Amino acid sequence: SQSEQQMLSSQLECVQSIKDGVLEEAKCTESDRVTLFPQQGSGAETQTQSALKLLQVETETLYNKRDSEDLYVTNILYEREVTKREVTEAEVTELVWKLCLAHSASYETADLFMTLVFELQHLSFEALRALWQRSSFKCRDNWQPLIDALPSCATEACVVLMKDLIASGEVEEDKVEYFFWSFAFIPNPTSGMIEALAPLLKSPRASQSCFLGVTALVHRFCSAHSSCDVVPAVLKVMRTLGEFLGGNCTVQDSEHLSKMQLVLKAIGNAGLAAAALAPALSSCAALKSHPVEIRLAAVQAFRRIPCSGRVSDLLPQVT
Repeated sequence: SQSEQQMLSSQLECVQSIKDGVLEEAKCTESDRVTLFPQQGSGAETQTQSALKLLQVETETLYNKRDSEDLYVTNILYEREVTKREVTEAEVTELVWKLCLAHSASYETADLFMTLVFELQHLSFEALRALWQRSSFKCRDNWQPLIDALPSCATEACVVLMKDLIASGEVEEDKVEYFFWSFAFIPNPTSGMIEALAPLLKSPRASQSCFLGVTALVHRFCSAHSSCDVVPAVLKVMRTLGEFLGGNCTVQDSEHLSKMQLVLKAIGNAGLAAAALAPALSSCAALKSHPVEIRLAAVQAFRRIPCSGRVSDLLPQVT
């Protein structure tokens, strides 16, 4: 049948000349024939000829080592060029306004937010406090860009401002929790941060996130600083936790039991700084009159204390 007859036939021929492994010349001829009505012998044919010829060979360009002087290896995550100019409070305030006006799901909003985080890192505490007084407003959908950006700032000034906002009750409870959990992820904590946050542990409203967030900050600080247990700010935190223990973790009621379990967990969270509390922890674990939950929590609090603090006469056999 006509449908089985070939309507298009093509042919390609190429001749290549190679010398010393390099292609010097290539000549190709391509023929295409289309037969519309085979029985009548009518159709169309095209022929295309192409030629490629090597004109010149350039010598290899050697890599210049001097070009690498300005290069360095770094992690590009959140990398931003160092700001040479001084960031002003007015500029950051304007940036917050732009964030409020931008569409929440746009690339522009993401870029503005990252810019806000990096610019906050250049402001002093006084400038941040003034910025908060001017930019604590809520955008549409009750969004507060400054509140969300502060935990990512991770400078001492930002932490002190967050502490002041928590203590004064100027932020909603869910944001307070957000602040506390963010402390555990600050890459380079300072003693000033710990000094500012320590008083919050004594607040009657201190939550689980407060105890665990502050002690996680202490742990990270001590991981980077030797002899951190003699730093006044760290001593203040551990002294407060030791006062909660009361010497042997005696509890009066179920509410006090829950608080004591939280304190013991926070001590274990603090790590190296908790070595001085090893005798008290041992007393808590040794008294058989204590609830099992307290004794178990006291033993678990040793998890990050150095082996030198776990001598046999301090850590008793718990039965």
